[in-house]
Amino acid sequence: MDITKSNKLDFISEEIKRTRVKAALVNLYIGDALSMPVHWFYNPVDILKAFPPNGITKMQAAPQYHPSSIMNLHSTTSGGRKSKKNITEHEVVGDVILKGKSHLWGRANGHYHHGMQAGENTLNAWWAKWLMNSLSRNGNYNADNWLQEYVDLMTADVPSHPDTYAESCHRGFFANYLLGKKLKDCAAVTHDTASMGALVTVAPLALALLSSEPLAVVQKYCKDHVWLTHPDKDLMNVVDSYVVLIDTLLNRPVNDSVEEALEKAASVISGTKLDKLVNQQKGDSYVVGRLYSLACYISDSWPSVCYLASKYYENPKKALLTNTNLGGENAHRGSVLGTIVGLASSLFDKDLYESLAQHEELEIQINQFLDKFYPISKKL
Repeated sequence: MDITKSNKLDFISEEIKRTRVKAALVNLYIGDALSMPVHWFYNPVDILKAFPPNGITKMQAAPQYHPSSIMNLHSTTSGGRKSKKNITEHEVVGDVILKGKSHLWGRANGHYHHGMQAGENTLNAWWAKWLMNSLSRNGNYNADNWLQEYVDLMTADVPSHPDTYAESCHRGFFANYLLGKKLKDCAAVTHDTASMGALVTVAPLALALLSSEPLAVVQKYCKDHVWLTHPDKDLMNVVDSYVVLIDTLLNRPVNDSVEEALEKAASVISGTKLDKLVNQQKGDSYVVGRLYSLACYISDSWPSVCYLASKYYENPKKALLTNTNLGGENAHRGSVLGTIVGLASSLFDKDLYESLAQHEELEIQINQFLDKFYPISKKL
């Protein structure tokens, strides 16, 4: 065997993986920030009205008025909607997390991400960034240590993120935390536990672990991690499928089919025929909005992500802008879609990346992650 040639092939392989991982992480944050101003706009026409004439085409700030908002119906003491029976005497929102921001929750048509500026990320993308940085610092994942970091960051007196909204999983977790439960037992079950938001932190964990661990081990770690905040058995099947997809796209030979990998991933939701969805002639809003709900529920949002990825993976910018302007749960869909199309294409849009509010800091942090888990070996 030609040793020189072998080393060169290994070097190229490392470089390709590193490029894929960077594109996945960059697009995770782009997909979220693009959608932030129209997150949970359930009528795409409202997006065109708010951002004429073509909807979102670049990073934008959150508008004051949100036509689809039901934020005032959401509980500030636990996960889910408001109820006459509060499980804690204390306000979770305002007192424990999102300190000083509870007054923003009672207004009709109030924006979920009130006052957030163009290019800023929502809480779940920050959650992924915290985990990414934790993995870079520690070089490994420990659930107990991660949970304590999560609690410290979420309850900080000086805000660790700019968001004004926290999903059910966060509110339910901290309601149980106030009851004195152990951190590993604080996960709450609500109507939307099996949701797209659960998958946002999977990418940094899976990508870190896949650099050294076999797939089966990584799947178990990722399911255990997601269970800490989203305990749902059906959701675990999607986590499994998502991790397999990440592994396949990360390690695939250049000529292997992306479409086949996505079709297999989508099939975890019974009845999903991805090839038929991609080949239908009624448009994206027919699939994402008619056949599948725009809401967060994983039974609809996972096929939607796989559909958009299969159709647009060669053009991440188009994939993420299309997702944004379809509306609904587009921010967390955007993070997961961004991860997938980044791995599949090795591409990201430079202008959109540099438009992220935390771009310079994020560039350093992503490179730290890459240097820890996907370093390039020095040539002999």
